[in-house]
Amino acid sequence: MRTEQLLYWSAVGFYGLSTFSYILGFLAKSEKLFLGGLIAAVVGFLPHVANIVVRWTTGGATPFINISESISLGMGVSILLLLIVQLRASKVRALGVLVMPVAFVMMGWGATLQKDPSSQLVPALQSAWLWVHIVGASTGFSAVLIAAALGLLYLLKMKRQGGVYDRLPALEALDALSYRFVVGGFTLYGVMIVSGAFWADQVKGTFWNWDPVEVWSLISWLIYGIYLHLRITFGWRGQRLAVYSLAAAAAMIVSYWGIPFSMETFHSGFRIEH
Repeated sequence: MRTEQLLYWSAVGFYGLSTFSYILGFLAKSEKLFLGGLIAAVVGFLPHVANIVVRWTTGGATPFINISESISLGMGVSILLLLIVQLRASKVRALGVLVMPVAFVMMGWGATLQKDPSSQLVPALQSAWLWVHIVGASTGFSAVLIAAALGLLYLLKMKRQGGVYDRLPALEALDALSYRFVVGGFTLYGVMIVSGAFWADQVKGTFWNWDPVEVWSLISWLIYGIYLHLRITFGWRGQRLAVYSLAAAAAMIVSYWGIPFSMETFHSGFRIEH
């Protein structure tokens, strides 16, 4: 087994252990299992980052050219954001109950799609706008995934009491924090769309091409725009927005990885190899 494969599967294994710990922590109402899940996530994150670095430096694989690398980068940024939030807010230690299962499943899927690290970005596609585009996409997705996890915690705390549920932040605090991450994700996803338009203009001479990925990215961005409109204009709070954030995150996953995987698009030419 090559070094990058060993690193990748080590990350997947620890993410699976983390997923199990978080889910069991809720079932057993055990704070210690949440801590175990967090530790497993940290341990898995180290070989995850090492895998990206090794593939990039030794094989020349830019970490978003094909779909497995795109998944790995997106999940890596999501877990990094999760760990940063954990450092700043220990009361939401249970946050990994959604983030880690998503990371585990997506990384497992990505493992079935991996290719030799030989894909490089052709000179015609290289641009500073592309890097802004990728950073906006990865961090924007990570922010709304955290928002969805906070929505899930809101629903769990609302339905159950005692033990770990009582140690979660108040419902109002969870709702407000989720809103902040949606604002961040909405803004970063807007940066992704705008920078992608400038990049497309450099490459193809037009800002918008009605590529399916472009259309679905716009739809996803508008979905979160509707979230903000419902909250700010119509005063939605609590349970309804918690459910909405979970559904919106699912739509985001489909638009970011599902659409490019299921059909040939302009993005297939530089990032996704079927």
